[in-house]
Amino acid sequence: MDGVKIADIPQIEVDPVTLDIVEGALKSARFEMDAVLFRTAMSPVIREQHDEFPMLTDPKGRMVVGQFGSYISEMLDTIDEPVRPGDVILTSDPYKCGGSISHINDWLVCLPIFWDDELIGWASMFGHQMDAGGPLPGSLPTGAQTIFGEGVRIPPVKIFREGVLNQDVLDLILNNVRMPEMNRADLMGIIAGCRTGEKRVLELCERFGKETYLAACQALLDRTYSAMAKLILAAIPEEPQSFEDWIDDDGLGNGPYKMKLTIWREGEHAYFDWSGTDPQALGPVNFYLSEAMFKMFIGVYLIMVFDPQILFNDGFYPLLHVVIPSGSLLHPKFPSALGCRTHALSRLFDVLGGALARKSPEHTTAAGYGTSPYMLYSGWDGKGDFFYLMEISYGGIPGRPIGDGMDGHSWWPLFQNIPTEYLEAYYPVRIDGYTTVQDSGGAGFHRGGNGIEKRYIYLEPGEISIHDDRWLTYPWGILGGTPGMRSEKILRRADGTEELLPSKCDEVQVGPGDVLVYRTAGGGGWKDPLERPAETVEADVAKGLVSKEKAERDYGVVVGDADATEKLRARLREERGDVLDFDFGPSLDEIRERAQAETGHEPPSPPQPLPWAPVESAEEALRRVREKGDRQTTLSEAT
Repeated sequence: MDGVKIADIPQIEVDPVTLDIVEGALKSARFEMDAVLFRTAMSPVIREQHDEFPMLTDPKGRMVVGQFGSYISEMLDTIDEPVRPGDVILTSDPYKCGGSISHINDWLVCLPIFWDDELIGWASMFGHQMDAGGPLPGSLPTGAQTIFGEGVRIPPVKIFREGVLNQDVLDLILNNVRMPEMNRADLMGIIAGCRTGEKRVLELCERFGKETYLAACQALLDRTYSAMAKLILAAIPEEPQSFEDWIDDDGLGNGPYKMKLTIWREGEHAYFDWSGTDPQALGPVNFYLSEAMFKMFIGVYLIMVFDPQILFNDGFYPLLHVVIPSGSLLHPKFPSALGCRTHALSRLFDVLGGALARKSPEHTTAAGYGTSPYMLYSGWDGKGDFFYLMEISYGGIPGRPIGDGMDGHSWWPLFQNIPTEYLEAYYPVRIDGYTTVQDSGGAGFHRGGNGIEKRYIYLEPGEISIHDDRWLTYPWGILGGTPGMRSEKILRRADGTEELLPSKCDEVQVGPGDVLVYRTAGGGGWKDPLERPAETVEADVAKGLVSKEKAERDYGVVVGDADATEKLRARLREERGDVLDFDFGPSLDEIRERAQAETGHEPPSPPQPLPWAPVESAEEALRRVREKGDRQTTLSEAT
């Protein structure tokens, strides 16, 4: 950055005790940033469900502690002036920050940290705003074909300039959203969280000295680099391994969309190549995937599966090389719509796990519910006041080497649900039931988690929107485990009639007494279900997680009869033969043929490439990464 003095990383040793203290203090600061935001935010999506992500970086913008990986370099590419102490940068435009945030509802704040006149790091957070303007409440229209049809895009701007609020810019932004008080409170909470992180970093510099602090940050990055290098050698094969899965549809009747990943290793460097992924969609299921973010996802997956003691930070980034062809579903061209990108965002973990499982399936999981289900409800109550509810739901976590998949849990471990008491106190809705969907988890030695059934009774006229997936394809099982069940949405009208709703829909009118039955997908099972202890299956039946019929059909367990169980299992083994490494359920062609009969919905039409968004060839994409590095060029209006 021109005009900014960036602190150098000193080449000094930091003793182990000091290093551990700095590491612990930074981890605590990162969670304190969360706590400040949770206590000041107004929206339930941040306050209750924790859809926000903090980060602290070194002077080079590399994340030392955090969750989603660093994006400072991408964001600064579009800032034309130097940063100063007291500046706070705000953006919500994925195309202006290299996909560091993936849709316009995520408001990203970056705060530079200065010691005297030197930049020593950044504190940053982004959080999901419940509304960001545009034609529909929530700014997530399932029928959008460009980002212009979704809501307000905020380019990187200084919302505070040297400590002074840029009131004109803030007024312009808030004038274009439906709940300006809530957006302002959430934004100021995010900024307060960043200032908390800044304060804790400065305290460490005061305690240990700037030089020691910066050297400790480098040591933490180096330690993660060394640990990940060993992990790559152990977990990533040299021979390329490919895996593919599907997004069911794009909300406009097109699909399924293939996501294909090929992985291999060259020495201690690993390559992750998305060539072969389908071209970008017409509808808003495109995911503008930041390579830095995907590197963090890779690290999260590898660390959680193989060595949970490794610290999450950017230290291992030089070891990973990501290839994402421009114009594909995972790197769409401007101005593609992005609002429903969470289906691809969560599905990529299934694809990543499947690719890693090709050589060591016993160490990896099956597929989970693989999406981020939303329910949106808005209208005007009897007093004439506008209301808008958005809730993120969850589903079945896959069966794992260490145990069963969790029932009705988030794919991102720090998310939480909104308490029923909160929903019923603040919104015209009553929750009639919140349970798991019996039998929805795939059978396995470790069963897949069940999906969720939540029943919303609407008390005021309004309209609802639904975002979900896995209504067509199945969450696959592994090593003999069977697939999880698909998702389903049923609207039961107060007059007794019923409608099957698609997984992606907007502006569905509801009235008092109408009930939405919202069922999410289960997770796939892990390993042979006929090896699961019979007493464990019987316990699942007793808890209502598994029916007696499924216990017999998939597990070979006759409840209360050990002799009959032994005979049934022997017969099922003989009839079945060898187990499958991966069980996807019926073929895609069979799924299409049966779609209407099994789901009540017509199958989507095969997707067609968009003439204005040609896909970069696999050869060119890999050559670009090898020659120029794997950081994508930000796609803006100018390109």
